[in-house]
This record gives sequence, C-alpha cells and structure tokens, in this order.
Amino acid sequence: MNLTTAVEGKEYMIDRIDTDDEEMDAFLFSLGCYSGEPITVISHLKGGCIVSIKDGRYNIDNQLAEAIIVG
Repeated sequence: MNLTTAVEGKEYMIDRIDTDDEEMDAFLFSLGCYSGEPITVISHLKGGCIVSIKDGRYNIDNQLAEAIIVG
C-alpha cells in the first residue's frame, strides 16, 4: 500500500521507496523518509497529502506519495 491509500491519523512503517529517480530518493532521504521509519498521514489533499515524519510535517505531492510503500 502507498500513502495515497493510507488511513489518516494511523502510523505506518515505511517498507520501501519505489522510484527509479535518484534525485527523488535523495530528497526523501533528506526528510528522514526511508525504510524502517514510522510515517503518519495527517490529511489527504487534492494534489497530495500532509505527512508527519520524525518531528516534521511535510506536504508531499501524489507522485511522491505513490512512491512511498508502507505496511
């Protein structure tokens, strides 16, 4: 399951980042978004979603949300 279908307010563990773009991987890693880290979807928006990673909240677009696979 990716973040676009995740339930708001529920904490998930990131299984993997499913992208072929090294730049996108590096960007997500700089946010603290990598395998084994907890992530929570705060709310879904029309163009993406707001997530909580570590102590930060980020607005990510649908392309990034689809690349983050959670379990």
